[in-house]
Amino acid sequence: MSAIQLKPDQILKEITNFNTKLAEGMKNLRSVGDLPSGVTEKEAIYTEDKVTLYHYKNPNGKAATNKTPMLISYALVNRPYMTDLQENRSTVRGLMEQGLDVYLIDWGYPDRSDRFLTMDDYINGYLDRCVDAVCEHAGSEQVNLLGICQGGAVSLCYTSLHQDKVKNLVTMVTPVDFHTPDNMLGQWIKHIDVDLLVDSMGNIPGDLMNWTFLNLKPYRLIAQKYIDMVDILDNQKAVCNFMTMEKWIFDSPDQAGECYRQFVKDCYQDNKLLKGGIDLGGEIVDLKNITCPVLNVYALDDHLVPPSASKPMGKAVGSTDYQEVSFKGGHIGIYVSGSAQALVPPSIGKWLNERD
Repeated sequence: MSAIQLKPDQILKEITNFNTKLAEGMKNLRSVGDLPSGVTEKEAIYTEDKVTLYHYKNPNGKAATNKTPMLISYALVNRPYMTDLQENRSTVRGLMEQGLDVYLIDWGYPDRSDRFLTMDDYINGYLDRCVDAVCEHAGSEQVNLLGICQGGAVSLCYTSLHQDKVKNLVTMVTPVDFHTPDNMLGQWIKHIDVDLLVDSMGNIPGDLMNWTFLNLKPYRLIAQKYIDMVDILDNQKAVCNFMTMEKWIFDSPDQAGECYRQFVKDCYQDNKLLKGGIDLGGEIVDLKNITCPVLNVYALDDHLVPPSASKPMGKAVGSTDYQEVSFKGGHIGIYVSGSAQALVPPSIGKWLNERD
């Protein structure tokens, strides 16, 4: 094979363009300023320990037309403002545009005092009391529950035990079968000595969790994206978008040790969410107890929750009204891409409004 010959003027042009972008980029990076943690106005209606329950205000001043309030349960391992990242990339706003009254749980940042919180504390404790608070605030007897990623697994457990409080269940990028061959994260975690990890560390540092997620795609998520960043440095809006995403990625809460221990053992190592047997305060989770309508939204190119891990939900739940929505994108794109914003919130809204 012959080597590619670059002319001196081509090399000079590339170097000049690169230096120009870097110089302009430094100006744009300095002008970014403080980045918001969500963009839609909201009010806290309930707080307990580190947990805060928010109610969003429609930016257009429109009243909700769906009579059942929607409660979003996000993952414990990330911050929930991914659902409201920017004005034009906000799942929360997209849901409100469909006439939904939106509430969201912010699990907060666990510290050493939360070391012994269990899955039972989060599900039968915090989540259940947030559901009650939403019902009281909205004047409703039930909620539409939207569980996202790990928050979807939590929502499945909750609905199994508290079906009377959930009118409709929506899950997004939610794993149910943790032992599929293409689930790289599941394959890794199966071999971790989680008892040694928790007994040694107490709470699990958010930085350790983040390092694990990034190393599932080390070239793309650690190296290539910063190389690609050079191409956008002279675009102030693109730089702001990039830094907003970077803020969210590295804003990683620590994980309460005992909750982490049980979630890893029961779900990733023993696959009990699918097989049955998760014990929460003496009650056993059985997905067949879920008889309300269920909508499962998954991403076709998801490297954290591949479709094969999510689709078994259809046969696992006891509902006769189960539907799926697939999105051609990845685990993060399902919240922030333009195509996702055009498909996912309208699909959820239409499905819920038909069952209002």
